[in-house]
Amino acid sequence: MSRRIITVASWKGGVGKTTLAYEVAYQTGAVLVDLDWDRGSSTRAWGYRTERRMRSPLLSALETGKTPKWIPGGESKPDLLPGHEDFALAQPEAETMADLLEKWAAEWDRDLVVDTHPGGSTPSTLGAMAAADRILVPALFEEKPMEALEGMLEQVPDYPLLVIPNEISGVPKSRYIQWLRRITGEAGVAVGPIVHEYTWLESRTLRRAVSSEPIAKRAEPFVEEISRVVEAAS
Repeated sequence: MSRRIITVASWKGGVGKTTLAYEVAYQTGAVLVDLDWDRGSSTRAWGYRTERRMRSPLLSALETGKTPKWIPGGESKPDLLPGHEDFALAQPEAETMADLLEKWAAEWDRDLVVDTHPGGSTPSTLGAMAAADRILVPALFEEKPMEALEGMLEQVPDYPLLVIPNEISGVPKSRYIQWLRRITGEAGVAVGPIVHEYTWLESRTLRRAVSSEPIAKRAEPFVEEISRVVEAAS
């Protein structure tokens, strides 16, 4: 029986992709596979430091063809296959990346949540999207992120996309609501639950998932919104 793969992808950085992937992986009990090589990745948010390690499980798997071992996150963090800065140059072609993710999910007998590098031109991102049963696309109601989202929907409308309006503050401008309705309607793409803006997330230094027990009082609305995203992605 095949395991589900949820990929979190965006053609634009800075839209909350990593936080979404981290929390969805934790809530679903999936292995978080990090294909983002930048410093703001899930790997560093988890607390894994590549500079302190002799070998990278991800890069070793690509070199040897062997299925890597994920790192347990315990009760407070998602289990993780960490990324690496050198993956930018070592990433395989899209078809190979898709095959590897499906293979790892099957051999681990685990669902996967894949955090990707922003941008649609990277082979690993396209491969993770090709392997996915559902692709979560966080979208900000701002000019450049909306332009990027429109471009993404024009390029890959036949993928199993679910747009997640993310970091929404107050009442969104009607211009952006109408824009989102137009481009998702034209592409035939579903829109999922809203995740509001929580300013305290930006300054948070804890490595544990926000969704892990005990849940702080101020975090309860955020955790509930992520739960709705998980339900919509099922």
